Amino acid sequence: MELEDGVLYQEDPGTSAMMSERVSGLASSIYREFERMIGKYDEDVVKELMPLVVAVLENLDSVFAENQEHEVELELLKEDNEQLITQYEREKALRKSAEE
Repeated sequence: MELEDGVLYQEDPGTSAMMSERVSGLASSIYREFERMIGKYDEDVVKELMPLVVAVLENLDSVFAENQEHEVELELLKEDNEQLITQYEREKALRKSAEE
């Protein structure tokens, strides 16, 4: 099922997750190549390979999603750090002015 942001796929029966656009694009390219191979030779050529490729793509998508989560967390931590530095500089200036 195609969507704007990616492709829906089933992880477990009853649950679905969004596949990233990047991984979805790779999956489409691989699927086209498999279709070409099946048309030229036979479906037995890719029968054993298909489940392995699907598993790799699902793992890649999972790692990609984790990476995006880490990037968001890193940005939040950078913002927190900037706020703490600003607060530290402000308190340092207040103490200096209070000492004078």
